[in-house]
Amino acid sequence: MDTADRAHAPVVVAIDGPSGSGKSTVSRAVAARLGLSFLDTGAMYRAMTWWMLVNEVDVEDPEAVAVACGKPVIVSGTDADGPTITVDGQDVSGPIRGPEVTAKVSAVSAVPAVRSRLVDLQRGCAEVAERGIVAEGRDMGTVVFPQATVKVFLTASVEARAARRAAELRAKGVDEATITAMAADLARRDAADSSRETAPLAQAADAVLVDTSELTLEQVIDRIAGLVEERAGLSSV
Repeated sequence: MDTADRAHAPVVVAIDGPSGSGKSTVSRAVAARLGLSFLDTGAMYRAMTWWMLVNEVDVEDPEAVAVACGKPVIVSGTDADGPTITVDGQDVSGPIRGPEVTAKVSAVSAVPAVRSRLVDLQRGCAEVAERGIVAEGRDMGTVVFPQATVKVFLTASVEARAARRAAELRAKGVDEATITAMAADLARRDAADSSRETAPLAQAADAVLVDTSELTLEQVIDRIAGLVEERAGLSSV
Protein backbone atom coordinates (compact mmCIF):
# COMPACT_ATOMS: atom_id res chain seq x y z
CA MET A 1 0.00 0.00 0.00
CA ASP A 2 1.49 3.35 -1.01
CA THR A 3 1.32 6.56 1.00
CA ALA A 4 -1.71 7.88 -0.88
CA ASP A 5 -3.68 4.70 -0.20
CA ARG A 6 -2.71 4.67 3.47
CA ALA A 7 -3.86 8.25 3.85
CA HIS A 8 -7.40 7.19 2.94
CA ALA A 9 -7.48 3.96 4.96
CA PRO A 10 -8.88 3.98 8.51
CA VAL A 11 -6.00 4.12 10.96
CA VAL A 12 -5.91 2.26 14.25
CA VAL A 13 -3.34 3.35 16.81
CA ALA A 14 -3.20 0.94 19.76
CA ILE A 15 -1.64 2.33 22.94
CA ASP A 16 -1.24 -0.02 25.89
CA GLY A 17 0.46 0.31 29.24
CA PRO A 18 0.09 0.09 33.00
CA SER A 19 -2.02 2.35 35.17
CA GLY A 20 -0.67 5.86 35.54
CA SER A 21 1.58 5.74 32.48
CA GLY A 22 -0.23 8.67 30.87
CA LYS A 23 -2.08 6.67 28.22
CA SER A 24 -5.29 8.71 28.29
CA THR A 25 -3.61 12.12 28.15
CA VAL A 26 -1.15 11.10 25.45
CA SER A 27 -3.68 9.18 23.36
CA ARG A 28 -6.18 12.00 23.42
CA ALA A 29 -3.53 14.54 22.44
CA VAL A 30 -2.24 12.37 19.57
CA ALA A 31 -5.79 11.84 18.32
CA ALA A 32 -6.50 15.58 18.41
CA ARG A 33 -3.27 16.42 16.61
CA LEU A 34 -3.92 13.92 13.82
CA GLY A 35 -7.67 14.41 13.51
CA LEU A 36 -8.51 10.89 14.71
CA SER A 37 -11.19 9.61 17.05
CA PHE A 38 -10.18 8.71 20.61
CA LEU A 39 -11.24 5.71 22.67
CA ASP A 40 -10.51 5.38 26.39
CA THR A 41 -11.24 1.69 26.92
CA GLY A 42 -10.30 1.93 30.58
CA ALA A 43 -13.28 4.23 31.04
CA MET A 44 -15.51 1.49 29.61
CA TYR A 45 -14.29 -1.02 32.20
CA ARG A 46 -14.68 1.60 34.91
CA ALA A 47 -18.23 2.31 33.71
CA MET A 48 -19.06 -1.39 33.90
CA THR A 49 -17.58 -1.56 37.40
CA TRP A 50 -19.50 1.53 38.51
CA TRP A 51 -22.76 -0.02 37.29
CA MET A 52 -22.00 -3.25 39.15
CA LEU A 53 -21.36 -1.38 42.40
CA VAL A 54 -24.44 0.84 42.07
CA ASN A 55 -26.60 -2.21 41.38
CA GLU A 56 -25.03 -4.15 44.28
CA VAL A 57 -23.57 -6.93 42.18
CA ASP A 58 -20.85 -8.80 44.09
CA VAL A 59 -17.83 -7.86 42.01
CA GLU A 60 -15.74 -10.52 43.75
CA ASP A 61 -18.07 -13.19 42.29
CA PRO A 62 -17.04 -13.73 38.63
CA GLU A 63 -20.23 -15.66 37.86
CA ALA A 64 -22.46 -12.88 39.18
CA VAL A 65 -20.49 -10.31 37.18
CA ALA A 66 -20.70 -12.45 34.04
CA VAL A 67 -24.48 -12.78 34.35
CA ALA A 68 -24.98 -9.05 34.94
CA CYS A 69 -22.52 -7.58 32.43
CA GLY A 70 -24.93 -7.72 29.51
CA LYS A 71 -27.44 -5.41 31.20
CA PRO A 72 -25.90 -1.89 31.22
CA VAL A 73 -25.91 0.17 28.04
CA ILE A 74 -22.42 1.68 27.83
CA VAL A 75 -21.74 4.32 25.20
CA SER A 76 -18.28 5.80 24.72
CA GLY A 77 -18.05 9.11 22.87
CA THR A 78 -14.91 9.27 20.72
CA ASP A 79 -14.42 13.00 20.13
CA ALA A 80 -10.85 13.74 21.22
CA ASP A 81 -11.86 17.31 22.11
CA GLY A 82 -14.51 16.09 24.54
CA PRO A 83 -14.75 12.34 25.07
CA THR A 84 -17.80 11.13 26.97
CA ILE A 85 -18.90 7.94 28.72
CA THR A 86 -22.50 7.16 29.63
CA VAL A 87 -24.25 4.22 31.28
CA ASP A 88 -27.96 3.83 30.54
CA GLY A 89 -27.93 7.43 29.31
CA GLN A 90 -26.28 8.84 32.44
CA ASP A 91 -22.97 10.72 32.23
CA VAL A 92 -20.61 8.83 34.53
CA SER A 93 -17.32 10.49 33.59
CA GLY A 94 -16.94 11.77 37.17
CA PRO A 95 -18.16 8.84 39.30
CA ILE A 96 -16.07 6.23 37.48
CA ARG A 97 -12.85 7.90 38.65
CA GLY A 98 -13.64 7.49 42.34
CA PRO A 99 -11.62 5.28 44.72
CA GLU A 100 -14.39 2.67 45.04
CA VAL A 101 -14.35 1.99 41.29
CA THR A 102 -10.55 2.13 41.14
CA ALA A 103 -10.31 -0.52 43.86
CA LYS A 104 -12.64 -2.95 42.05
CA VAL A 105 -12.07 -2.37 38.32
CA SER A 106 -9.30 -4.97 38.00
CA ALA A 107 -11.58 -7.69 39.40
CA VAL A 108 -14.40 -6.81 37.01
CA SER A 109 -12.01 -6.48 34.06
CA ALA A 110 -10.69 -10.01 34.67
CA VAL A 111 -14.08 -11.62 33.96
CA PRO A 112 -14.01 -13.08 30.41
CA ALA A 113 -17.66 -12.22 29.72
CA VAL A 114 -17.00 -8.56 30.55
CA ARG A 115 -13.99 -8.41 28.25
CA SER A 116 -15.87 -10.15 25.44
CA ARG A 117 -18.73 -7.66 25.60
CA LEU A 118 -16.55 -4.57 25.83
CA VAL A 119 -14.13 -5.76 23.12
CA ASP A 120 -17.11 -5.96 20.76
CA LEU A 121 -18.07 -2.39 21.68
CA GLN A 122 -14.48 -1.21 21.22
CA ARG A 123 -14.18 -2.74 17.77
CA GLY A 124 -17.52 -1.21 16.88
CA CYS A 125 -16.20 2.25 17.78
CA ALA A 126 -13.23 1.72 15.45
CA GLU A 127 -15.44 0.56 12.60
CA VAL A 128 -17.39 3.83 12.55
CA ALA A 129 -14.35 6.11 12.99
CA GLU A 130 -14.17 7.61 9.51
CA ARG A 131 -10.53 8.74 9.54
CA GLY A 132 -9.28 6.36 12.21
CA ILE A 133 -8.97 5.98 15.96
CA VAL A 134 -6.46 6.08 18.79
CA ALA A 135 -7.46 3.41 21.31
CA GLU A 136 -5.80 3.14 24.69
CA GLY A 137 -6.00 0.40 27.29
CA ARG A 138 -4.23 -2.76 28.35
CA ASP A 139 -4.90 -5.23 25.53
CA MET A 140 -5.38 -3.02 22.48
CA GLY A 141 -2.40 -4.31 20.52
CA THR A 142 -2.52 -7.90 21.74
CA VAL A 143 -6.25 -8.70 21.64
CA VAL A 144 -8.60 -5.96 20.47
CA PHE A 145 -6.69 -4.64 17.46
CA PRO A 146 -3.96 -7.18 16.61
CA GLN A 147 -3.66 -5.68 13.10
CA ALA A 148 -3.36 -2.07 14.33
CA THR A 149 -1.49 0.36 12.10
CA VAL A 150 0.73 1.42 14.99
CA LYS A 151 1.18 -0.26 18.36
CA VAL A 152 2.77 1.49 21.32
CA PHE A 153 3.47 0.19 24.81
CA LEU A 154 3.65 3.23 27.07
CA THR A 155 5.30 2.76 30.42
CA ALA A 156 7.17 4.56 33.20
CA SER A 157 8.74 3.69 36.53
CA VAL A 158 6.38 3.04 39.43
CA GLU A 159 7.79 6.15 41.14
CA ALA A 160 7.13 8.37 38.13
CA ARG A 161 3.63 7.01 37.67
CA ALA A 162 2.77 7.44 41.34
CA ALA A 163 4.02 11.04 41.32
CA ARG A 164 2.01 11.89 38.21
CA ARG A 165 -1.15 10.31 39.55
CA ALA A 166 -0.75 12.19 42.84
CA ALA A 167 -0.32 15.51 41.02
CA GLU A 168 -3.38 14.80 38.89
CA LEU A 169 -5.51 14.00 41.92
CA ARG A 170 -4.31 17.06 43.85
CA ALA A 171 -5.32 19.23 40.92
CA LYS A 172 -8.81 17.78 41.25
CA GLY A 173 -8.94 18.57 44.97
CA VAL A 174 -8.70 14.97 46.19
CA ASP A 175 -7.67 14.64 49.84
CA GLU A 176 -4.14 13.47 50.70
CA ALA A 177 -5.24 10.22 52.37
CA THR A 178 -7.03 9.13 49.21
CA ILE A 179 -4.09 10.20 47.06
CA THR A 180 -1.68 8.12 49.16
CA ALA A 181 -3.95 5.09 48.99
CA MET A 182 -4.47 5.34 45.22
CA ALA A 183 -0.77 5.83 44.54
CA ALA A 184 0.06 2.79 46.64
CA ASP A 185 -2.55 0.84 44.70
CA LEU A 186 -0.60 1.12 41.44
CA ALA A 187 1.61 -1.88 42.17
CA ARG A 188 -1.40 -4.01 43.09
CA ARG A 189 -3.19 -3.08 39.88
CA ASP A 190 -0.06 -3.78 37.84
CA ALA A 191 0.12 -7.27 39.30
CA ALA A 192 -3.60 -7.95 38.87
CA ASP A 193 -3.72 -6.70 35.28
CA SER A 194 -0.55 -8.54 34.25
CA SER A 195 -1.47 -11.88 35.82
CA ARG A 196 -5.12 -12.30 34.86
CA GLU A 197 -5.90 -15.26 32.61
CA THR A 198 -7.96 -13.36 30.06
CA ALA A 199 -6.15 -10.71 27.98
CA PRO A 200 -3.44 -9.78 30.51
CA LEU A 201 -1.54 -6.53 30.26
CA ALA A 202 1.39 -7.31 27.95
CA GLN A 203 3.51 -5.63 25.32
CA ALA A 204 2.69 -6.86 21.81
CA ALA A 205 5.68 -8.33 20.01
CA ASP A 206 5.49 -5.63 17.33
CA ALA A 207 4.76 -2.70 19.66
CA VAL A 208 7.14 0.22 20.10
CA LEU A 209 8.17 0.61 23.74
CA VAL A 210 8.07 4.21 24.97
CA ASP A 211 9.34 4.80 28.50
CA THR A 212 8.06 8.19 29.62
CA SER A 213 9.87 8.34 32.97
CA GLU A 214 12.32 11.01 31.78
CA LEU A 215 10.25 12.51 28.95
CA THR A 216 7.96 15.53 28.92
CA LEU A 217 4.37 15.11 27.80
CA GLU A 218 5.11 17.02 24.60
CA GLN A 219 8.07 14.76 23.80
CA VAL A 220 5.91 11.66 24.16
CA ILE A 221 3.16 13.12 21.98
CA ASP A 222 5.70 14.10 19.32
CA ARG A 223 7.24 10.63 19.34
CA ILE A 224 3.95 8.76 18.90
CA ALA A 225 2.42 11.23 16.43
CA GLY A 226 5.61 10.94 14.39
CA LEU A 227 5.29 7.15 14.31
CA VAL A 228 1.71 7.39 13.08
CA GLU A 229 2.57 9.97 10.46
CA GLU A 230 5.41 7.80 9.20
CA ARG A 231 3.52 4.51 9.07
CA ALA A 232 0.07 5.71 8.05
CA GLY A 233 0.89 8.64 5.81
CA LEU A 234 -1.04 11.03 8.04
CA SER A 235 -0.21 14.61 8.87
CA SER A 236 -1.22 16.84 11.74
CA VAL A 237 -4.46 18.80 11.37
